[in-house]
Amino acid sequence: MNAPQAVAFDISAVCSGGLYGIAIGCQFIETGMYKNVLVIGADTFSTITDWERKDSVFFGDGAGAILLSATTEDKGFFDFKLHADGTGKYHFNIPAGGSEMPASEETLKQKLHYFQMNGKEVYETATRVLPETIEEILEANKMTSDNVDWVIPHQPSIRILQETARKTNIPFEKVMTNMDKYANTSGGTIPIVLDETYKSGKVKPGNILLFAAVGSGWTWGTALYKA
Repeated sequence: MNAPQAVAFDISAVCSGGLYGIAIGCQFIETGMYKNVLVIGADTFSTITDWERKDSVFFGDGAGAILLSATTEDKGFFDFKLHADGTGKYHFNIPAGGSEMPASEETLKQKLHYFQMNGKEVYETATRVLPETIEEILEANKMTSDNVDWVIPHQPSIRILQETARKTNIPFEKVMTNMDKYANTSGGTIPIVLDETYKSGKVKPGNILLFAAVGSGWTWGTALYKA
């Protein structure tokens, strides 16, 4: 039976969506099912933001795409560590609009169709799970933080990334950021940061790139890539 020429699927992992999509796309290629996979990350948080809340400044709209292709060269993604834990679903969610709380005049009045975030829980969870999964993937590949040339992270906040870098002994100058320009673009972040890092000329052949993301729910993970 011949594989279909094209397929499309959606991944709902919010801020970790880009990384989850890359991992799934790489598996399609590794099994031989497809030779090329286009991973698209895009979010429009402006449509679910209550601009009267102080946490509205954390998020922006953005989209990016990564084309994955089969190769025989000594480069590309070579490991992933993905995790999920549903106990955090109420620390970052949109209360209304789904089957649990259908849209009504009352939910609109109460602004329950905007995201609600427990900033303290997001920070504490992110600064715990990101260092853990970074250490997990480095140890699994017999590497240390010294082997990492660049970190391509989702952009939760500067404080989260600074604390993650401190806990993993990665110099912060290796951590690529763009939230000063676009804020947190959620699922679009990793493709955008990767594109900007390559265009800057920082990435050289043989460099090791560490990808990391954490999202609501909770979802989180890491990946290693050889340029």
